[in-house]
Parts: sequence; C-alpha cells; structure tokens
Amino acid sequence: MYRLYFVRSVLAVVACLTAAGVRAAPPPAYDFSPVNQYNLQVSAGFWNPIIRYVSQKSGVRLNLKLGRTSADTTSYVLAREVDFAFTNHLFSPERARLGWTVFGRRNAPPIRAQIVVPADSPVMGLAQLAGEPVAFPGPEALVAYKVSHAQLQHRNIPVDVIFAGNMDAAFTQLFAGKVTAVGANSQLVQSYQRREHKSFRVLWSSEPFNDLALMVSPRVPANHVHAVAEAFFGMDKDPEGRRILAAAAELVHAPAPVSFVAAGDADYAGYRAFYADAPPNLR
Repeated sequence: MYRLYFVRSVLAVVACLTAAGVRAAPPPAYDFSPVNQYNLQVSAGFWNPIIRYVSQKSGVRLNLKLGRTSADTTSYVLAREVDFAFTNHLFSPERARLGWTVFGRRNAPPIRAQIVVPADSPVMGLAQLAGEPVAFPGPEALVAYKVSHAQLQHRNIPVDVIFAGNMDAAFTQLFAGKVTAVGANSQLVQSYQRREHKSFRVLWSSEPFNDLALMVSPRVPANHVHAVAEAFFGMDKDPEGRRILAAAAELVHAPAPVSFVAAGDADYAGYRAFYADAPPNLR
C-alpha cells in the first residue's frame, strides 16, 4: 500500500512539474514592421488582424511595430529591433549585407513608380515641375521616392523635395495645393483614388516592380520562419483567413482581396538593377 501511494505521489509531482514547464515556455515572439504605406490608423487596421491570424495559426507570436513614418519604421529594421518585415527597403548592396531574406509577397499586380498631379492641374509634363515643390512619402520609399526622383534627376529637372511621412500625407498636401506634384507608388495612387474619390493625371510611370516583400532576419530559426510563412500562405484557403483578407481590402479600397504567396530573392532583381544605375545620392 505504501509503495502504491509513493508511486502515485511521484507521478503527481511529475505531472505538476510538466504542467509548470509547459506554462513556463511561452511561444516564440518577434516584432513585425511593415512600411507605412498608409496613415498610422489605416496601416494598423490593415495589419493587426493579419498578424493576429498568423500568430494563432503558426504558434509564433508576431507583434506589430510601426513608426510614425516609413523612415522610422525602417530604422527599427536597420537597428535590428525587429525580425520580420514587409518592405522593399533592404535591396541596396549595403543593406543586403544585413542578411535578410525574402520568403513571400502579396499576390498582387506589379507596382510602378509614378509622378502624379491632380487631374485638373495645368501641369502637363515633367519639365513644368522644375523648381516646384514635389512631395514624396519619405527618403526610404524606394519606388515612390528613389525611382521617381531618379527619373527627375536623369532629366535634369530640379525640384523642391518635400517628405510628407507617408503616401496618404503626400496626397493630402497635393490636393491642399501645398505641392505641385507627388512621387508615388501606383498601387497607392489607385487605392487613394477609390478611398478619397480624387482624380490624378499621371505624368510618368516606371517599369514594373514586384509588390513589397515579406522578409525575415537571419536571427530567426528556420522552423519559425517556415511556420510563419505557411500561416501567411494559407490565409486565402481558410474561411477565417479569407474574411480577414477581405476586410483588409475593403479598408484600403483595394479592387479585390489579395493573398500571400511564396517568393525569393530572384523576384526582386529589378530593385537591385535600379540601385546599379541610380544616382549616388539615391543608393
């Protein structure tokens, strides 16, 4: 009888220790920083439901970390304060040495750099922008700022560069008459048109680039990367995931929900090609 009581006591202790051990091991957690394509409220509303879903499905907790501007958000990546990002700010030769890799992207049409004015603007061509104030989201915006400003530099058209902080703020300045034109991302031009019922005239468009990349730092173990990637890629195949993607599309007035698909560094060769020929001040 004593032996049976002893065995039961040992098993009870082992069970308690095991349960305590499970409780003491929280799921892995990482900060996730998507570049600020919209204002802070819209950006948070777009991404928070997505990363909550990915955290739940993957068992890897992601926390949204947004700066006030896109440059602030990218500074978190460069300071190694985050380990997952949605960005196209890491393809310069210098930043490629940080070791971040592409694992996915949105299954969305290619984007283009554009220089736009209001549809009723008297400006009909790029040459008319010489000496004029032109707004850009920020110095880190590869497509909207670096590619579009490089085009102005190649044509020897000097402009007064105004950094608005994000794309929505740049468009607000444009329609308030504070700037003459905006360097933009075509995807966000279309989104703003639908959300705010504004009309643009496109003065120039670049060659296409793939949409922004889901990227991960070299510090994240491969099994955690795989779990997060599979959760992103499975969203459109799951009723709850489809509902979240549909709500995100509605929030930014996208024409249709987009899904996330696998991608690799080769899908972003166009960005690296830009840096090879970019003016030195934009590299």
